Amino acid sequence: MIDLDDTDRALLRGLSLEGDLSAGELGRRLGLSQPAAWRRVKRLEEAGVLQGLRIETDRAALGFGVTVFLGVKLAAKGRGSFEDFERAVVAIPEVQVVQHVLGLFDYRLRVVARDIPDFERVLRRRVMTLPGVGNVEANVLLSEEARPGPIG
Repeated sequence: MIDLDDTDRALLRGLSLEGDLSAGELGRRLGLSQPAAWRRVKRLEEAGVLQGLRIETDRAALGFGVTVFLGVKLAAKGRGSFEDFERAVVAIPEVQVVQHVLGLFDYRLRVVARDIPDFERVLRRRVMTLPGVGNVEANVLLSEEARPGPIG
């Protein structure tokens, strides 16, 4: 774990909102020189705190107007069951996130679809035919507010 000061936290907040900020712009916003801001960014990268730059896409603009969270409980438990399910589920392009979780379900999936009939097709033809699938529960996303996680 790395010790973060207030400047590091401010730098992380800035990058979490605008990941493409240059070291010069970060420095201006934080009252640092460009080299000082760059050194801090490099230190955070080397410590594993910053891990790459990601582009966020607008799913609706790409034609995917529905997001559904699926809770999936496998019918059979065992290492092979989990591995077979994971190998098969990651091959479905509409499945954006696969989370192995503890609780009522074994997996939580984030699935995108063009509309509800398209989601039903993905559910019936792809998800429900995966190896080991038992119970499935769907929750349709109504709205989402993206927030940066805790920093330091």
